[in-house]
Amino acid sequence: MAEFKRSRLDRKNNEQITKKTVFLGFITIVLAVVTLVFGLPLLIKLSVFLGQDRNKKQSESEIKKVPPIAPRLIIPYEATNSGEIKVSGFAEAKVTVELFKNDVSVGKTEVTENGDFTFDKLSLNEGENKFTAMASTEESGSGDDSKALVVVYDKKAPELILTNPSEENLTVDYADFDIIGKSESGSSVSVNNRIASIDNEGNFKLKWQLNTGKNELEVTVRDLAGNETKKKIVITYSL
Repeated sequence: MAEFKRSRLDRKNNEQITKKTVFLGFITIVLAVVTLVFGLPLLIKLSVFLGQDRNKKQSESEIKKVPPIAPRLIIPYEATNSGEIKVSGFAEAKVTVELFKNDVSVGKTEVTENGDFTFDKLSLNEGENKFTAMASTEESGSGDDSKALVVVYDKKAPELILTNPSEENLTVDYADFDIIGKSESGSSVSVNNRIASIDNEGNFKLKWQLNTGKNELEVTVRDLAGNETKKKIVITYSL
């Protein structure tokens, strides 16, 4: 009885081996026919195509993991006398941009399909305010920081010292008059809306042709933040 069961098991194993052999033989015949009909180059092209497709999918997967490039911030001035500011910029479309002021996060926003973004009504600290931004996505994480932009919040009026004339009212007997003074470096100086030349140390000078009688002049100094200081003087030219 044991020999009979063993004989049936052997026959079953032989049948499975035969089926596998037949299947492998069929595949071999099909490949041989394809090679004879279409030639070996077709098989090579098929193999290359499958390899390229696999590499392409791998490359696309790697591209998705590359972090977005650093945003570009835009602030149209270096100093302001306003306590609030708007910061805009450009980045890759539909990424998230996080803005930092003095290395502290002040908010996040989504970049539009056009690639622009805006942070509005940001409060400033007195003195220097350094802004940077960083773009990120859920799939690829965060990219590099943007180039830093510094904005100075200054609400103090600039200094204005007049050395010629040194007084508010003056009478002279000559028409050619040099208005001379000193202010902050980087400021602009004007006399009755005429721009005076100013050096790197804030010294300024403007030649003025006086009219006979009273000449009412207003000297205005304006700093980079937009703060102004004004002084009115009267120079009387008497023959």
